[in-house]
Amino acid sequence: MLKQDTKLTAKGVAYSFTKPLHWQKKDFETLGTLLFGSASLSFADKPVRVFFKNNTNDFPKIIRDFGWYFGSPQNYFIANAGLYGFGLFTKNEKIRRTSILIITSSITTGLIQTFSKNAIGRARPSSGNYLDFKPFANSSRYRSFPSGHTVLSITMAHSIAKQFKNTWTKIGIYTIGAIPPISRLVDDAHWLTDIAFSTVLSIIVVDSVDKFLFKENTFDIIKPNKNKVTWNFTFSGNQIGFVGRF
Repeated sequence: MLKQDTKLTAKGVAYSFTKPLHWQKKDFETLGTLLFGSASLSFADKPVRVFFKNNTNDFPKIIRDFGWYFGSPQNYFIANAGLYGFGLFTKNEKIRRTSILIITSSITTGLIQTFSKNAIGRARPSSGNYLDFKPFANSSRYRSFPSGHTVLSITMAHSIAKQFKNTWTKIGIYTIGAIPPISRLVDDAHWLTDIAFSTVLSIIVVDSVDKFLFKENTFDIIKPNKNKVTWNFTFSGNQIGFVGRF
């Protein structure tokens, strides 16, 4: 089973990076909307930063600490290794598949965000300028976009939430997954657009990998007839964002 799962994970990562070669018009429209939405949302970067800085002391430290530790790669992969190990030794196909979905999606989003951080070179909020970019600066100060903590936490939360039908269970999982992104705003480590872009990127990758796993039909899991959560961008009046509909 371990050998089979390792091969499936490698195949899933390869699928994720070659998928753009087969994109249709709808896929390019989604990319365009993501980029346009991120650019539009950047106008809110400074006021949102001011809001969080003014309320930092009111934010519970225990939640800030949880956000940091949960979104850290070493803790993240240890937790998922434990989840996969439990599924492997109990021969639980649903848990194994969920872990593979998390691992495959995490590797994909992790590599994308690692390269993007260096290539884009966006300055962190401590610089004070949300339009300060120094590509390939090779400095942690210029590695704000996208957010690694957000990518990992949302990837895991969305992967797990997809396994449940109960709306309140999904809301609870997404709430926990939202703690690391919010804590990064509180800690003044990322701009709002870093968080928003990373969130949408993670959701897109997880959904794509999930479809790949159903297509491979390796596990005896019934494919749902309808996606229980749909994510859409919204632009109206003075509001710019994305909405998840249960």
